[in-house]
Amino acid sequence: MAAPMLRRLCRVPQSLVWLRGLRAVRPGARGMLVAPRARGLFKEFFPESGTKTELPELFDRRRAGSSPQTVYCGFDPTGDSLHVGHLLTLLGLFHFQRAGHNVIALVGGSTALLGDPSGRTKGREALSAECVRANAHALRRGLEALAANHARLFADGRPWGSFTVLDNAAWFQEQHLVDFLATVGGHFRMGTLLSRLSVQSRLKSPEGMSLAEFFYQVLQAYDFYYLFQHYGCRVQLGGSDQLGNIMSGYEFIHKLTGEDVFGITVPLITSTTGAKLGKSAGNAVWLNREKTSPFELYQFFVRQQDDSVERDRSHHAATCQRTRKASCSETTCCRSNKACSRTRRSGLC
Repeated sequence: MAAPMLRRLCRVPQSLVWLRGLRAVRPGARGMLVAPRARGLFKEFFPESGTKTELPELFDRRRAGSSPQTVYCGFDPTGDSLHVGHLLTLLGLFHFQRAGHNVIALVGGSTALLGDPSGRTKGREALSAECVRANAHALRRGLEALAANHARLFADGRPWGSFTVLDNAAWFQEQHLVDFLATVGGHFRMGTLLSRLSVQSRLKSPEGMSLAEFFYQVLQAYDFYYLFQHYGCRVQLGGSDQLGNIMSGYEFIHKLTGEDVFGITVPLITSTTGAKLGKSAGNAVWLNREKTSPFELYQFFVRQQDDSVERDRSHHAATCQRTRKASCSETTCCRSNKACSRTRRSGLC
C-alpha cells in the first residue's frame, strides 16, 4: 500500500494538508518562512515573539541595505555517514541557500567527544579522539558531496548563497579549560540549564547524567556565538529535540551582545514505532551507498505505513516538484524504478 502512495507523492500539485496554510503565504521573506511551516518542514520558531516581524524582515532581500543572512546547523560525527534522520535539516539549509542566503554545516569535531544528551535516555558510548576525527572527515566529505549534487541538479539561474562546511574543533582546540570556564561559564545560570527538558529527563533516569553531557549545551551555545561573531550568523536550524540548546545559545548571545538571534526547528524523522532514527538507536538508514544501498534506501520509504507517508508528504512536496524537473544522471540508481530515480536526482542517494 505504501508504494503507490509514495509514487503519488510527486504527482499531487498541492496537498490539501497544507493548502489552508498556504493561503496565509505572502510573496517574499514571509512566504519563505510561512510556506515551509505550513507544509510541515519547519516546526517551531524561537523566540516566538520575534518571528512575526523581525525574522521575516531579516530574510527580506528587497529591503534597502539588506544583505544575505547566514543560517547554520550542526552535525555531530558520532558516525561516519549522514543518515535519513538528517534529511529535514539538510532540506532546510538548501531552502535558505536557494533563496540567496549563506548556510553553514557545522561538524561537531569537539562536541561529539562529550555527546549530546538531547532525546536520549542514557549516555552515549564514548568515542576516541581518533575515531571522532575520522568520522568528522567522512561527514565533511558527505556534506560537501550533497551540496555539490544539490547545486548541480537544482540550479535555476538565480544567485544562490554559499554552502560552507566548518568543524568546531578549529576553535575549541585553542581553548583552555579554566580560561573558558572563567570567561564563558559566568554567563550561564545553573537553574536555567537544569530546567531544560533534555536535562530533566536524564536526571530522572536510573543512569543519571554526566558532567560532560550536561556541559554540552554550553559548548553548542558557544558555537552559535562564535559563528555570530565571525560569520554574522543569526539563525540556528536544528531538530525539534535541539530547542533547549538553541535557547541557551540565544540567551548567551543576547547577554554578551544585546543582539537578537533566532532558532528554527524541524520535525524529527522517526521509525514506524515512533523511535528517532539514528546510529545510537541502531536503526539508521545511511545516505552512503557503501553503508545502505540505493535499493535499501528506496525500500525504507516503500515500507513506511500509509498514514506516515501521508503525514510526511507535506515535508517533501516542494522538493518533489523541483525534482521532477531535474534530468536523470548516468549514476541513477534503480533506473527502472521512478520513485528511486527521484531520490537519486535529489542528490540524496
